[in-house]
Amino acid sequence: MRPAHIALAALVAALWGVNFVVIEIGLDHFPPLLFSALRFLVAALPAVFFVGRPKVAWDGVSPARTELRAWGRIVGVGLVLGVAKFGLLFTGMDLGAPAGLSSLILQVQAVFTALFAFAALGERPGRLKVLGMAVALAGIGVAAVDEGGSGPLVGFALVIAAAACWGVSNVLTRKAAPPDALNFMVWVSTVPVLPLLALSLLLEGPERDLEALRGLDWTGVGVIAYVAWITTVFGFGAWGRLLRRYPASSVAPFSLLVPVFGMSSAALFLGESVSPLRWCAAALLVGGVALTSFQRKAVAEPEARVLVPTPNGGATP
Repeated sequence: MRPAHIALAALVAALWGVNFVVIEIGLDHFPPLLFSALRFLVAALPAVFFVGRPKVAWDGVSPARTELRAWGRIVGVGLVLGVAKFGLLFTGMDLGAPAGLSSLILQVQAVFTALFAFAALGERPGRLKVLGMAVALAGIGVAAVDEGGSGPLVGFALVIAAAACWGVSNVLTRKAAPPDALNFMVWVSTVPVLPLLALSLLLEGPERDLEALRGLDWTGVGVIAYVAWITTVFGFGAWGRLLRRYPASSVAPFSLLVPVFGMSSAALFLGESVSPLRWCAAALLVGGVALTSFQRKAVAEPEARVLVPTPNGGATP
């Protein structure tokens, strides 16, 4: 990778790590489900008017069926990633899961991704990947012991559930094979807004939501702008650009820097202490995820044709 692109990958990891601190600050201003809904609303608008229609890989069926399948996959990823994963993550952090620990625990999504890919796609994990999964799960156990002695386990469990939902969304995204990560992410961001708002009204109550919106200040605006535009639009757009230019095996390891930035920024800005057990859990989790992410060099496949839906409902490959 070129030095400029290495710096870009490290920058994205840093922005994603600091994002957990920003979420913690945002939860002081908004209920978790409303906060998540606002994040996707601002990420989708006005970007959805500039990225064009969804671009999908043509998979050999008719253009109309391919476009319909593309919309189905966008809705599927939007519900699992946007509603389930981020709803659980924000709620778990609101219930007491520390920002730094949450940034670490979410990395177990690599284990869930491998498990779900095996179940849904038949991707059999090799011995090294199985070893990595065992090491990462050991890290989860150590983190659970540490959290059990210092904080509520409910929030911890919800963050693990969020990691599992992230694993499901990774498999769905792999099946969707979007040729343009930014285009795909912006359209995915349109899906969770209404379900999350409905859940917020049902579970958090309209009074609490209205109170949060009436008390909106510049800190709240800045928090929403960061989680929507910086981590979602810019972060995923830059990450997708790197993945289009370089092999995933070259780009993916930079994601292991996310909990490093997350834990260090939480300690710096929020005063979160990092116990010896948590450092042990971090070493096991990061090492296990690194082993789980290891892949043998695959044989190059022919590039998929991109199907760009036309305004009249048809499509051209």
